[in-house]
Amino acid sequence: MAEFKFPTEVVDLPSKGYFYVDGHPLSSGKVEVKYMTAKEEDILTSQNLIKKGVVFDKLLSALVVSDIKIDDMLVGDKNALLIAARILAYGKEYKFDYIDPLTSEKHRSSLDLTTLDDKVLDFKKTEKGKNEFEFTLPASKRLLTFKLLTAGDEKMVDKEISSLKKISKLSGVDPTITTRMKKAIVAVDGDREIATIRNFVDNEFLSIDALQFRKHITDVTPDVNMTYYETISDGSEEEMTVPMTVSFFWPGS
Repeated sequence: MAEFKFPTEVVDLPSKGYFYVDGHPLSSGKVEVKYMTAKEEDILTSQNLIKKGVVFDKLLSALVVSDIKIDDMLVGDKNALLIAARILAYGKEYKFDYIDPLTSEKHRSSLDLTTLDDKVLDFKKTEKGKNEFEFTLPASKRLLTFKLLTAGDEKMVDKEISSLKKISKLSGVDPTITTRMKKAIVAVDGDREIATIRNFVDNEFLSIDALQFRKHITDVTPDVNMTYYETISDGSEEEMTVPMTVSFFWPGS
């Protein structure tokens, strides 16, 4: 009896493989994934995986045919893979709820996922095969060297944020912004010492510079454009972000 081979598709990554070192499996800018089966649906319904926040990673690991590690992927590339997996599994129509900003009422919306395009980036301004960039802060003129976060980096950030929140429960301060910036910055004025970077973010980073730095990272990060326009209660169009929760993979929910 002939062995059954699952059908697959090749997914183009928003980064085009540009920021992975030459020879890395992701440097091709393409990832082969197989169609989802009932076996992968077991992953999506695993409450243990959902609680741990790793359900999407487990799903992609099961679907990816290419020899890659999900943790090595830039966050935007991982998003593209999730969207492609959803389309292959259940089709392009995605129904979800949104909150009208004027009335705070919940409404149902529908979107064709194939209309979500990759962000437009000028790759000529960056060095191929290198995930490292420089940005001069507009106010203080300090020079920051930074990288784009991978899925693995995001896991480490989430773990550190969780630990910090437990420690700083009484203060009520959310350390998300500074923790993520500490992970993204690899040097301050050429100094790559972790202690220097942490001290800079905690004690020297002007808020006006921090705002522009975060905006710059967003501008140069390859990703799928997850924004769309929704007509709200007064008839105007409001820009919103497509939600990507666990229900993203359940079209009937």
